Amino acid sequence: MRKLATIRKIDDLQPIEGADRIELAIVDGWKVVVTKGLNIGDKIAYCEIDSFLPIKPEFEFLRKSSYKKLIDGTEGFRLRTVKLKGQISQGLCIPLNELPQLANNQIGDDVSEILGITKYDPPIPASLSGLAKGNFPTFLKKTDEERVQNLTREYQEYLKSYSRFYATEKLDGSSATFYLRDGVFGVCSRNLELKENLDNSFWKVARELDIENKLKQLPFNACLQGELIGEGIQGNPYKIKGQSVRFFNLFNIDTYEYKPIYDLDNFCNENDLQTVPIVGIVNLTLPSTIDELLLLAEGKSSLFDCEREGLVIRDVDNTISFKVISNKFLINNNN
Repeated sequence: MRKLATIRKIDDLQPIEGADRIELAIVDGWKVVVTKGLNIGDKIAYCEIDSFLPIKPEFEFLRKSSYKKLIDGTEGFRLRTVKLKGQISQGLCIPLNELPQLANNQIGDDVSEILGITKYDPPIPASLSGLAKGNFPTFLKKTDEERVQNLTREYQEYLKSYSRFYATEKLDGSSATFYLRDGVFGVCSRNLELKENLDNSFWKVARELDIENKLKQLPFNACLQGELIGEGIQGNPYKIKGQSVRFFNLFNIDTYEYKPIYDLDNFCNENDLQTVPIVGIVNLTLPSTIDELLLLAEGKSSLFDCEREGLVIRDVDNTISFKVISNKFLINNNN
C-alpha cells in the first residue's frame, strides 16, 4: 500500500536563484519548494504527488493551486508536480507544529489515514471499470512499484550489489492481471477482480489473446501482468488502433514469486504475446545518483513519437524493481 503521507525530516535546504521567500527542501529523494523558515533536520509531514487532501482548515492554503472536485462530488486538494521559479517541486512539506494531531508520530510513520489523505485517481472509462467480482486476489501481488525517490538508502545498496539490472519503458495505460489458479481463470484491474463481460476491455483483450489457454501450458499456477493500452485508455498517447496489452511480469502463484525476465520473454515469444519495450540492455549500469537516473527516464516512447512516462528498473531475477517517472512527462501531463 502506497504511503501517501509520512513523517520525514528535511535532509537539506538549497537556495533558488532569483527567489527571496522560497527555497528547495530535500526530503529523501524528493525535491520540494518550501517557504523559508524550515531548518535542516526538522521533522515534517511529507505528502507525495497524487495525494488527495481533504477540505480541512489546515489545507485551505492549497485551494487556489490544487482544488479539485471529483465526479462523485468529493472535494479536495490534489498534489501534482509543478515548476516554480524554474525549479521542479514534488509534494508538500508541512511542519509538525501545524499538525498537532501528529505530535506522537515518529519518522517513517504513515499518517495518511490520520490526515484523511487518499490517492487521486483520474476518472475511469466505463469500458475499463467493469463489474467487480471481488477485491484483488490475496494470492497475487499488485503491480505497484515504489518510486525511486523513496528508495534513497536502498538505491545505494543496489549500486554496491552484483545484481544485473535492465530497464523497460513504463507505459501510460491501465494495469492488467490475468491468472489461472487450479483451473480457474480470472481477470483483474489494478484493484479489483472483474466479472466476465466482453464489453469490458480487460476481458475482451483476455479472450482475443487467448490468455487462459496459454497459461494452461505452464506447469504451475500462474499469472501474467501487463499494461493495457490503446483506444479509450489515457487518451491513447501511442495512437494504437483497438486495444492491446504489453506484459512485464510472469508470476508463479504456487511459490508466490516473480519469474526471471528470460522466462517471461520466452513465454511471450512462444505464445505470440508482447512484452513492454526493453529500453536498457541486461547489465545496465545504474547511474551514481537518483538525479541522474531521473534524467535517464526522460525520452521518447518506443511505441510512438511522444514523451515516455518513465522507466521501470528490475534485476534479471525479478527480486528488485522500482519505477522512475519522468519529470518532463509529469509536467507535460499535469491535468
